[in-house]
Amino acid sequence: MRADRLVSLVLLLRRHGRLSATALARELEVSTRTVLRDIEALSAAGVPVYAERGRYGGFALLPGFRTELTGLNQDEALALLVAGSRRGAQAFGLGSALASAMLKVVDALPESYRETAAGAAERLLIDPETDLLSRRLVAEEAPDAVVAEVLRAVFSGHRLRIHYAAVDQAPKWRTVDPIGLVTVRETGYLLATRSGADRTYRLSRIVAAERLAEPARRPDRVDLDRAWQERGTRFRTGGDQVTVLVRLDPARREDLVGTALAVLAEQADPDGRLRLEVTFQDPRHARWALWQLGTDAEALAPQWLRDSLRDRALAIAARYGASS
Repeated sequence: MRADRLVSLVLLLRRHGRLSATALARELEVSTRTVLRDIEALSAAGVPVYAERGRYGGFALLPGFRTELTGLNQDEALALLVAGSRRGAQAFGLGSALASAMLKVVDALPESYRETAAGAAERLLIDPETDLLSRRLVAEEAPDAVVAEVLRAVFSGHRLRIHYAAVDQAPKWRTVDPIGLVTVRETGYLLATRSGADRTYRLSRIVAAERLAEPARRPDRVDLDRAWQERGTRFRTGGDQVTVLVRLDPARREDLVGTALAVLAEQADPDGRLRLEVTFQDPRHARWALWQLGTDAEALAPQWLRDSLRDRALAIAARYGASS
């Protein structure tokens, strides 16, 4: 978040000319000590910030300061800000370089685009639960046109009309207020509200999307980390959860664990296979997860799940075994 804050700090100074540490702290919702540290970081990055003492003093930029970067349009600048924000810089020790680069990108945009660009990074959260080195942005198949339209609505703060296909349902049109985008375990999600209620939509299930002219009904600032944690907690503690005992090929462990809510117990059988006790959100989720693993996994309990998988396998065998 610090790189985002440094960009916002410079934009405040460009807009107001001179601001005290107290005023900057109030605008950025941080302590004055944090503001002073950020001023030092900007100076170290080559941004000409200077202090004026006295009753009406404060911090200001040298007159005429502007970074030199040309040829970027709004979408390209937003892409750079999104790609460079959040965890990547901290993981590789590039925080100061990122702050300087983000500043140049934002400052190169036309005036009308800067507010959108400065707030773009806080609207996207990349893999809060996944190792940075092993992740991709969005591995699931989602139409480029859909993703682009969703991004524009999220960043511009407009309402969004989506044609969404929920599990085992025909697609339906919904009008939502987009809050932000989260990528978890190579799966993208749109966090939104609909008629004031929290909603989370999987990007790969959005068939079509249309950004509307009407402004979204959403807060000006958002903490996506907190929002995702709260929604994840409600998801994990709600619904008709089921616990399943599975015997599994060790090579498929991550495939199973990646779709389960929790692993309650795990042990190795004498033949080298694993025995896991895992929790799924509901019976349909459990059936789907075990079916994907084919003969590499066996549901040992509960009995209804064994019966359901057996009946499905028999039905498919009968269909393909019948003579044409």
